This record gives sequence, C-alpha cells and structure tokens, in this order.
Amino acid sequence: MRRSQYLLSIIAVVVFCFVISNNYANATRLKDIASIQGMRANKLYGYGLVVGLKRTGDGTQAKFTIQSIANMLERMGVNFNPNAVQVKNAAAVMVTAELPPFAKNGQKIDVNVASIGDAKSLQGGTLVLTPLKGPDGRIYALAQGPLVLGGYSASGGGSSSTKNHPTAGRIPNGATVEREIPIEFNNQDHLDISLFKPDFSTVASTVESINDTLGGDFARALDAETIRVNLPSEYEGNVVGLMAAIENINVAQEQQAKVIMDERTGTVVMGKDVRISTVAIAHGNLSINIRENAAVSQPGPFSQGQTVVTPQAEVKTSEQGGEMVVLKSGSTIGELVSALNAVGVTPRDLISIIQSIKSAGALQADLEVI
Repeated sequence: MRRSQYLLSIIAVVVFCFVISNNYANATRLKDIASIQGMRANKLYGYGLVVGLKRTGDGTQAKFTIQSIANMLERMGVNFNPNAVQVKNAAAVMVTAELPPFAKNGQKIDVNVASIGDAKSLQGGTLVLTPLKGPDGRIYALAQGPLVLGGYSASGGGSSSTKNHPTAGRIPNGATVEREIPIEFNNQDHLDISLFKPDFSTVASTVESINDTLGGDFARALDAETIRVNLPSEYEGNVVGLMAAIENINVAQEQQAKVIMDERTGTVVMGKDVRISTVAIAHGNLSINIRENAAVSQPGPFSQGQTVVTPQAEVKTSEQGGEMVVLKSGSTIGELVSALNAVGVTPRDLISIIQSIKSAGALQADLEVI
C-alpha cells in the first residue's frame, strides 16, 4: 500500500512539473508583448549636406545643392556666384533619427543619411552640422560626423561595380540631444499598458498575472488591448519600481490561427494553432510545350515561284497524375505539410492548395496573402 502511494506521489510530481514547464515554455515576458501608453520614440528629420566626396556628389541638375552650399558659405562670410559653380564633392541629403523616450540633454543617438539628389555615392563623406526637428518644428538634436556605408560604388575603364546602396548611410551616435521631452513618469497614479496584438484571452491572463504579482486587484482590462494598473500604496511616487516588478512576469500569450502566403516568393508561414477539417486533396501538374521550327520551301527549276520560309509548330502536352490525400478532421498544419511533401508538392503548389482548402471551408484559420 505504501509503495503504491509512493508511486502515485512520484507520478503526481512529474505531471505537475510537466504542466509547469509547459506553461513556462509557452509564456512570454510582459515587456515583449506590450508597451506603456505615452512611452514611445519620436521621429526627427532634417536637411543637410555631405561634403568630402570624391567627385561622386550631386551634378548640375541638383540646383538646391548649389544653393545650399551658397547659403552655408554666406553665413560664414564667403560670397560667390552660385550660377558659376559646379560642386561634385558635395551632396544634399535627408537626415532622420528616432528620439527615444526619456532621452536627456547630451545623450547620443544614431542617425540615418540618404541622398535626395543625383549623387552616385556618399562613400567617404562627412555630414555638416544639421539640426533635427520634430513634427512640431522645434529642434531636438544636432547631427554631424563621418558616414558609415554598407556598400560601395567604383568605376573605371568603362566598367563599374556596385554593392548594396552607396547613396544611403548611417552615423552611429551621430546626433546629440539638445532638447528633452518632458515626462512626469513618477507622478502618475495609474499606468495604461497596451498589448501589441489585441486578444481577449491574452489580456485576461495578463491581468491575472499582474494581480498575482502585486498581491491584489490592482489591474483590470479596459478592452482587448488596454490594461489599467492602479498604483499600490507602496509604489506611490515610484512608478519605475512598479514597472520593474511587473515587466518581467510571464504571460501566456494566445496566438490567432493564421496562414500567411507571399505569392511573389512562394513563401508560406503557418501558425501552430491552424486546424483542418476532413478534406480530400488531389493535385496534378499540366505542362504545355510549344516548339516552332522553320521549314524552307523552294520552287521547282525554271519556275516563277519564290523561296519561302514556312513555320511549323509542334505542340506537346503532359499531365502528371496527383495522388489523393485524405486528411481527417482536426488535422494539424504539420500533418498537412507532411502529407503534401510526401506527394512532391512544391511551395507554389501549396499556396494554390491552401487557397482551395479555404474556399472549401475546411481551413480553420485566417488566410492572408501579402
């Protein structure tokens, strides 16, 4: 009797560990599936000049580049006639960046630089001091520095070689924040957390996990996307500590059954929750080959005829027989793929088959074509 109880205890512990490990395997940290409302990056942009190019800059058609150089030199006390100048060592560029939340004065951020004229390459160039503005027109950062390109362009002797995009580059830590965006983070009495993908099951499990962590009913769901968390008394004036306590909790994230298909590349991506009702599939390929030969027809001797070319077309058709595949109700997407791979179905054939299964009402998932 004791031996039986001992074995039952061991089995119960093993089952419990399996369930717990399975739940953690399917769990995701809160910080990876949600964000705090109001805590986001802000887009910055600016117009600038890249100098120091090796005759790969803008040509004479880019009048705005010459005008920009003239304006810059005029501010430095140098006057000249822009109509008499051809500058190939400079290029007009657009500079973009993202101002992260909580960015402080003096903090460095990365910037992206892209040509807007007819420059051939920005390789070896340096961005001149460029103010970066926000949507409100105010300057939030200043950018300057040498560019780092992920490609190159070289030519000579009538031949050329180009890799990637030599007219776009990046300046790591190329901008300095000059204006902060005021955020009163610790003075809030509640937080609104937004899921990246709205889902009622996920938002319910997230609320339950947050309340278990905080030891009370502090979180509630406003809709399928938003969770409001009221501050416990011990976290008043310390919202940072509250976020540190809940952002790493494990949440069971539910996924919508969906099949994504890319017609251009023949790519098919399917979720694990996709199910198929009972269906029979037969698929075969029909090939038509048309070949045209030219036959020469010559007239008889001493006749008034002419030599002509007569086309002769030869048409051949072939059809490969497809095996019938039967899938039972509740079959997973893995079983479908294994069955179709066994009969030699290509990815593009798979796209047509899945579309037909969806039309037949046997695919229990959303079908999205991109």
